Amino acid sequence: MLGNVTGGLAGPAIKPIALRMVWEVYKARLGLPLVGIGGIMSSRDAIEFIIAGASAVQVGSASFVDPQTSLKITAGIKQYCSDNGIENIADLVGTLKY
Repeated sequence: MLGNVTGGLAGPAIKPIALRMVWEVYKARLGLPLVGIGGIMSSRDAIEFIIAGASAVQVGSASFVDPQTSLKITAGIKQYCSDNGIENIADLVGTLKY
């Protein structure tokens, strides 16, 4: 049964759309913090949203698959920053070159 009457779409299927929307809003230079939501299953996904302009990310569907996902994503982001000489994750926000 559909819990919200019409159903919905979540998880990896919406990542390309969500990523594009974060980038579009960030590019508009509104100065608002953005939260990347939609299809974040790994640290790579989270980093892509941050590079596109998200100040934070939300992990949803992946947590149902593996309750440890958020911890793994956090560790992966820390490793990425360490490997790339990034001291503050805020320095990575919006670094997408277009």
